[in-house]
Amino acid sequence: MFSRRVKGVIRKAPLYGVLTLFTLFSLLPLIWAFSSSFKPTERAMADVTSFSLKAFLPVPFTLRAYSALFKAGFGRSIWVTFIVSLSTMALGIIVCSLAGFAFAKIHFPFKNALFILVLISFLIPFEAIAIPLYLVAERLGILNTLYALVLPGIANGLVIFLFRQFFMGIPNELLEAAFVDGASWIKIYSKIVMPLSKPALVSGSLFLFVFQWEAFMWPLIAVHERDLRVIQVALAYLRTQYFVAWDQVFAGVVISAIVPLVLIFPLQSYYIRAITLTGLKE
Repeated sequence: MFSRRVKGVIRKAPLYGVLTLFTLFSLLPLIWAFSSSFKPTERAMADVTSFSLKAFLPVPFTLRAYSALFKAGFGRSIWVTFIVSLSTMALGIIVCSLAGFAFAKIHFPFKNALFILVLISFLIPFEAIAIPLYLVAERLGILNTLYALVLPGIANGLVIFLFRQFFMGIPNELLEAAFVDGASWIKIYSKIVMPLSKPALVSGSLFLFVFQWEAFMWPLIAVHERDLRVIQVALAYLRTQYFVAWDQVFAGVVISAIVPLVLIFPLQSYYIRAITLTGLKE
């Protein structure tokens, strides 16, 4: 048995080697940004020009970029982005899971037509709805507020689809038994369906959080107040007409990348499981 396992590893070694190379290649920009964030700008640019091993080594080492970044108010942008991302995640999970539950288990008029609209909603590029969304936000009087950043991201078509597909895998007999015992739809949703949906909950939460954490175009359009800039917009403002503080840009990129990675790596098994299960449902 041991020899068979060794033979299997040897047989797959070329595949593992290719995958490792692709992984390293995809991580090179992040490694370079991480290293350059601990260098003076002139040194980082000089090292990358020759693209030698020095480009990936933080020599000479300095924390000047991080210090300057937080002195410029980047900590405020991190805090705002956390508030927006967590608020969107919390409210979005409630709205999207309820919508997914309705599409999966409740029969109502025009159900299929409405679900098609949900599918279309995440196929349309954001650029196509940016102006109508801006006009709606202006009419509601929520521009330059946290509401403008949070509300448009709550109802997410892709997360609704994920919940709907996952809920379809829950046996109807379980819900019918709850109905016999006198349970309402809300009680079935909160007491039976949601406790069984941990993979979908984790995946939906990750998607909503990361979607808002990485958002750039809508926050740039909807908010002009300096104190309400999210991370991605704050990074863009590090560039002026005559100068780009590349060391601070690299430091900001590292900070903005660390948070999603810290969340995704420990929870990736739930994410993969949910995506796999929902992909198998009709």
